Amino acid sequence: MRSQFLVLITCLLISLITNAQSELIVSRYVQLPKDSVVSKQLISDLNNFLISTQEPNSNNLYILPKEKIETFILIDEFKGIENSRGFKDKHFYKPYLTNVLKMDSSKYLIQLSHIGVSDSIPYLRTEFKLIAQKSTDKFLFSSPLIENTKKWKTKSIKNCIFYYRDTLNLLNARDYVNMSKDFDKKLNAENKTTKIYCTNSRMELLQLIGVDYKLDYNGRTSGVFSALNKNEQLIVLGNNNGMFNNFDPHDLWHDRLSLVISRRKVNNPVDEGCAYLYGGSWGMSWNTIFKRFMEKIANNKDADWTYYKENKTNFGESQSEHLMVDYVINALIIKKIETEIGFSGVWQLLNCGKYEKGNENYYNTLHQIIGISKKNYNKEVWKLVKKENK
Repeated sequence: MRSQFLVLITCLLISLITNAQSELIVSRYVQLPKDSVVSKQLISDLNNFLISTQEPNSNNLYILPKEKIETFILIDEFKGIENSRGFKDKHFYKPYLTNVLKMDSSKYLIQLSHIGVSDSIPYLRTEFKLIAQKSTDKFLFSSPLIENTKKWKTKSIKNCIFYYRDTLNLLNARDYVNMSKDFDKKLNAENKTTKIYCTNSRMELLQLIGVDYKLDYNGRTSGVFSALNKNEQLIVLGNNNGMFNNFDPHDLWHDRLSLVISRRKVNNPVDEGCAYLYGGSWGMSWNTIFKRFMEKIANNKDADWTYYKENKTNFGESQSEHLMVDYVINALIIKKIETEIGFSGVWQLLNCGKYEKGNENYYNTLHQIIGISKKNYNKEVWKLVKKENK
């Protein structure tokens, strides 16, 4: 019995060691604060902060409270950062402190990297920047986003704040806010606030939030990052949007839904059907999408919609700007449900469960809401297609 207990303890210790985050490595060339007590505390708290980045953001006790959401968007970039699939090592990339710059009596700019070494060859994965702020009993950390944009202009429109360098497309900004309000009303999620930072590229986006380099993004020129904190959303645009000349109503639907429920929890084809119906896709309106659908798919009178439910089929011009048959069908079903029952019925379908082979949960929920079952699905969908095409 004693030997079994010892084996169990040994296994637990091995597991803890295996899954533990790597200790921060401090180069001897780094000029730490002259006060040794402050230096030790800074290193200790930075280590604890790095460990906490692997937990849910809300659990991290080393984030500067007044800049929570701005820091959330940065520490999302730390998730799983030590892991290397190529080298099959969960802790291949070690954290290195590379620089500490004093900003004022209680604030420091921290630079750190994640580097892995194999056969004496170093592999750089990240270069991060953080701001360390001395509080009463410990250091707290934040993204440099606010510091990097303190000279930017701002424009508040209802529950949205836009941050930009020089010029803002006010017409687009107002359209965005009005459409957000409409979506929030559907979702019964009014009074959600949104901060939007407008930049032109992924590189600019990354540097603003504190990512000077990340191997994962090599060659990628565009992107949009976001973070959530209770009733607040932060979006940093890095998609040729320095003046907010481009916004996609399709993506806006997804953004507003994510304020209410994680998109991982909803049925993706239904979510996409809503986005098609309410916001189009790839700059095309719902009417344009449906017209193309009629020309390329529904012109076949023998089309079996249950087949398309199980087999993803793209009728878009390319793989990158895809249009999926099942999403169009879901849009038609959503339109029928909302017309006859209201958005509560759409919400029920959104929450029927994640996509699964066979779609049993989907069909069962759809039958409860509006009487369309797996058995009569093909027939009922044809009715919707013909009605929309009138």
